[in-house]
Amino acid sequence: MGGGALVAAAAPSVGTHSAGAGEPSGDLGARYREALLPVFGTPQRILARGAGVRVWDTDGREYLDLLAGIAVNTLGHAHPAILAALTKQAETLGHVSNFFATAPQIELAEKLLTLAAAPAGSAVFFANSGSEANEAAFKIARRTGRPRILALTNSFHGRTMGALALTSKEAYRAPFEPLPGGVEFLPAGDEEALAAALAPGDVAAVFAEPIQGEAGVRPLSTTYLRALRRLTREHGTLLVLDEVQTGMGRTGNWFAHQGIEDLQPDVMTLAKGLGGGFPVGAVITFGQRVHDLLQPGQHGTTFGGNPLAAATGLAVIGTLLEEGILEHVRTVGAQLSRDLLALGNPLITEVRGAGLLLGIGLARPIAKQVAAAALEAGFILNAPDESTLRLAPPLIITQADLDTFTAALPELLAAAATEGEN
Repeated sequence: MGGGALVAAAAPSVGTHSAGAGEPSGDLGARYREALLPVFGTPQRILARGAGVRVWDTDGREYLDLLAGIAVNTLGHAHPAILAALTKQAETLGHVSNFFATAPQIELAEKLLTLAAAPAGSAVFFANSGSEANEAAFKIARRTGRPRILALTNSFHGRTMGALALTSKEAYRAPFEPLPGGVEFLPAGDEEALAAALAPGDVAAVFAEPIQGEAGVRPLSTTYLRALRRLTREHGTLLVLDEVQTGMGRTGNWFAHQGIEDLQPDVMTLAKGLGGGFPVGAVITFGQRVHDLLQPGQHGTTFGGNPLAAATGLAVIGTLLEEGILEHVRTVGAQLSRDLLALGNPLITEVRGAGLLLGIGLARPIAKQVAAAALEAGFILNAPDESTLRLAPPLIITQADLDTFTAALPELLAAAATEGEN
């Protein structure tokens, strides 16, 4: 692939970061606690800058970013294409209301429809986040007039009230009930339960993530995804695929569902990697039937599709195309999976996912301890559950960068396992 996006730099090694560095530096940590609501707890670090696949904290410590803002920083940090797009666009228009349109907004919508291979009559609605995109999809489902909506166990679709109604985790839901009604949860992967739930013919939509990221990077099987498409078609039910985390090249395809023949949804939601770090979400409706469900005045947004977000999205897509990055994602993602399994470490039970969205399954519930040890050693990753490490690095990451993590992982696992025994 061309360009300089994948030039490797020296990676941090295990042990180069001083112990006890978990408390944010100086009085910034205290100021954070005084000024911000404590919904995120204590920040692990206060970051000052980033370049490529690395970030630095306010104490000057360097980290290899293997999380990319949770699958957001598609092109890493301070990528020249994003900087150029934002600067150029800011010189003309930064924001206009949706009483007006702009060329970047229209062009980005056209690009997304092309990448999605959407048929005639398809269209895009722009939002600012994945939660907002799923809220819009929820409203589209309501417009069918059918009373029931199905989602899957272990699902995560966002924190706003409609998106939360589609999210199965009880701890997230309970403090805010009653949530919008009519949502039922099915066991993920159970075709019989799906068929039975759809049989009455009154289901508006089924929401599903091709890979359940927050559940521990757990892919739905190809067989089950095909059953979802077949059965929803048979019953006139919308299939809504949430590709907020899996879209925009993350799995090695533009969208994860494109890895399976004839899996085109009726509605798809996007965010995260689309803006490469700039907030933007999108809903794609497929075909005229879905296009006509939301009528003028039935939904809206102030900032969605603003010129800065649209210009950034175009820069991300253009760079992914020009640099051949999707092929790179498939290659390095597959190699990383093989290398992790080849370690033969008894604490690693499996590697799940696709492309550069991977979950390392662990034999013991020590994932949070491993993630903490990794941070001390200069690697940013996270533990979506007690026995899974999630990797979602910038798509420009090199094999050499990934090799440093693979080499360091046995020591990190050993340190966490020893801590767990004490």
